[in-house]
Amino acid sequence: MSTAIAAPVDRLLYKPEEAAEVLAIGRSTVYELMADGVLTYTKLGRCRRIKRRDLEAFVDSLEPQHN
Repeated sequence: MSTAIAAPVDRLLYKPEEAAEVLAIGRSTVYELMADGVLTYTKLGRCRRIKRRDLEAFVDSLEPQHN
């Protein structure tokens, strides 16, 4: 028996936990980035959501490290 692997959903908004998974970083790091104003988010009622374009902008702003 095989199990089907669901294709990732191309979301417009991500929960902080989902954003952490997409970015391959810890959930608490996402919350710290939001608190520091580094990662922009939107509030919908009491919920925080991160726009896909804000995730992309964050990744684009990362400086490459050269050793």
